[in-house]
Amino acid sequence: MKFLIVAIMATSILLVSGCQTFDAYTGEQKTSNTAKGAGIGAGIGAVLAYLTNRKKSSKDRKKAMLKAAGIGAIAGGGVGYYMDTQEAKLRKQLRGTGVSVERDGDNINLVMPGNITFQTGNHNLNSGFYEVLNSVVLVLKEFSKTIIVVAGHTDSKGSKAYNQGLSERRASSVSEYLISRQVVEARIESVGFGEDHPIADNGTAAGRSENRRVELSLIPITEPS
Repeated sequence: MKFLIVAIMATSILLVSGCQTFDAYTGEQKTSNTAKGAGIGAGIGAVLAYLTNRKKSSKDRKKAMLKAAGIGAIAGGGVGYYMDTQEAKLRKQLRGTGVSVERDGDNINLVMPGNITFQTGNHNLNSGFYEVLNSVVLVLKEFSKTIIVVAGHTDSKGSKAYNQGLSERRASSVSEYLISRQVVEARIESVGFGEDHPIADNGTAAGRSENRRVELSLIPITEPS
């Protein structure tokens, strides 16, 4: 069986109308601050562009890994329902944690702010964040028919090279934790984007705080139409 990562054009990903954002503290939907800048869904857009631009041999290897792990595709037209159900469970689990749940088409993005995930300039997970990640793990294991891309992002303070390395180390820390909790390693892709994909103004302290984040993009695996 061949597998296909559901993707949409990057231009459509950036449209505000195509994305819903959940306020983890109030329980209400809101318009993200990204709507004022790069556009809602910029994180998922970056991830899908990254996956699309990978070499074909790498994609084939990924498919083989998924098959070896025994992860099947979502059958027929059930992708929307599958992701709807997963989204609802994630929203319930993450309410009040500070992690935002974004929906863009058939993709889900979990935005984990750096201030609750890591100490400044550090890539070791805050121990107080383990419980939140454990809640995410419960849903990831239940809904196994997704690829999980863990992406690190930084603000623009410091050198570009340092920020790139820090984003990669932070993404790896989250990926390694998921794996330690028995999320199938073959599903997980870890990538650092450094300072290249801000969602807020790096010229302000508040904006830099938003830009320091790790995002988990959940992308359904489906059969070719």
